[in-house]
Amino acid sequence: MKLKSFLLTVVAVCTVSGMFAQANILNAKSPEQIGVRTEAQKAIDNDKPLEYGYVDDRDILFSKTVWEKIVLDERANFPLYYPIDTNNIGKDRRSLYDVLMKNIKNGNIKNIYDDSYFTTKRTLKDIESALVKIDTTELGIEQLNAGEELSAEYINRRDITAADITEYHIRGLWYFDKRQAEMKYRLIGIAPVAPDVNFIEDENPDLVPLFWIFFPDSREVLHEAKAFNNENSSIPFSFDHILNSRRFQGYIFKEENEQGDRKITEYVSQNALMQLLESERIKDKIRDFELDMWTY
Repeated sequence: MKLKSFLLTVVAVCTVSGMFAQANILNAKSPEQIGVRTEAQKAIDNDKPLEYGYVDDRDILFSKTVWEKIVLDERANFPLYYPIDTNNIGKDRRSLYDVLMKNIKNGNIKNIYDDSYFTTKRTLKDIESALVKIDTTELGIEQLNAGEELSAEYINRRDITAADITEYHIRGLWYFDKRQAEMKYRLIGIAPVAPDVNFIEDENPDLVPLFWIFFPDSREVLHEAKAFNNENSSIPFSFDHILNSRRFQGYIFKEENEQGDRKITEYVSQNALMQLLESERIKDKIRDFELDMWTY
């Protein structure tokens, strides 16, 4: 029985390695063939994100919605941030922000929103003011005042890039499933956060969420995009896997509450340590609910 289990494990590992390794790299006869899977490989892989199971509202004994920030200068969150320079790296390696923007532009992610409650839809044109800053130099203004056509060299364009993303905000739901007697987490929404593009050159510009995405709407896209696995580059993780399995370091900055879902900074101000402790208190309160279920 043990031998059978061992063999099944080996087969599973080899299958997963074949699915996620850079396709065809050892059999390629030209650089163009690297990363191109054959039709037979595609048929065997049947590679799709794992579907969420149905959860009836009556099966939820307890739930709590929280908002967290994923700060990208922490080492645990590097897979979501890098690479930021794509000029000298393969096209299969992109940061989470580049993946989101590419698929918003090509229509694979159809809906973006202005806040985490998903009340108002936005288009790419609507959010352009948060992504791009276009300014005219003094010489350009003089040219316009003289009645001349503005030259392109006198126009400064500043785009928000993957390097500018400092953190991600996520909204998720912790809930206790009484059928399975287990506390679970479901990611609801995600937003890239960057300095305000109009003040990005300032010393301490304000950070703003650029847009919100309803996470289930983007799972197919995030499953196809892979993040680098520092432990084993032949088996990269999909962004869908990283976020759903919570392979990141996050801090709670807001919870649903009777004060209009106010942020921690609104009632614990100008004290970073106490804000962090309050974040841990909220996390412990959620975790303790499951532990208390087994206390008689």
